[in-house]
Amino acid sequence: MIAPHAGYVYSGPTAGYSFARLRGEPGVRRVVIIGPAHRVPVRGVALPGSEAFETPLGVVPVDEELASRIAGLGPVTVSRAAHAPEHSLEVELPFLQVALEEGFTVLPLVVGAARGEEVAQVLETVWGGDETRVVISSDLSHYHDYETARRLDGRTAEQILGLDARLSHDQACGATPVNGLLVAARGRGMEPRLLDLRNSGDTAGDRRQVVGYGAFAFLEAA
Repeated sequence: MIAPHAGYVYSGPTAGYSFARLRGEPGVRRVVIIGPAHRVPVRGVALPGSEAFETPLGVVPVDEELASRIAGLGPVTVSRAAHAPEHSLEVELPFLQVALEEGFTVLPLVVGAARGEEVAQVLETVWGGDETRVVISSDLSHYHDYETARRLDGRTAEQILGLDARLSHDQACGATPVNGLLVAARGRGMEPRLLDLRNSGDTAGDRRQVVGYGAFAFLEAA
């Protein structure tokens, strides 16, 4: 799935459409979360080098087996510095804690300067079966007026639904991890669905400058 990562008052309703799909799926025990690096430069894909993440709802263990599985891949590094101030992964955790309750692990990955194909390589290595889900954390356009954002985000949504892995960072702050998912989804013949599309002007923000949010699910073909 793709879910936004802004403040809950702005993007929470859209993120809820993505994470609600996990309710009633008791077999899910692993979640791979991939988001963009906002504050610390990263080359490739960075592991956190930590054993767990903590929110006010409790502790979520990092999946050490999945982390070791990708540790030898070329684009993968370890960067505690990149994860320490990064919000794009942590804001997704409370949704997972509510939807899945206890007993799941996460593989948190921050992406910086990388190609979509490199992210797809990591995804293929940890893809798993029914016990694993992939969450790509990304907002859409930033700081346009309301109507301009609606037009731009509508085109971006069409591109995502077409599995066109050529998104730019003007379209989505998490363009690189999204492109990686699109490469993997296209190779697997997956079917994308748009769950929700709106911006901060629809929730709690000023319509003169908005940030766009989209919720998407990717389903295996029947």
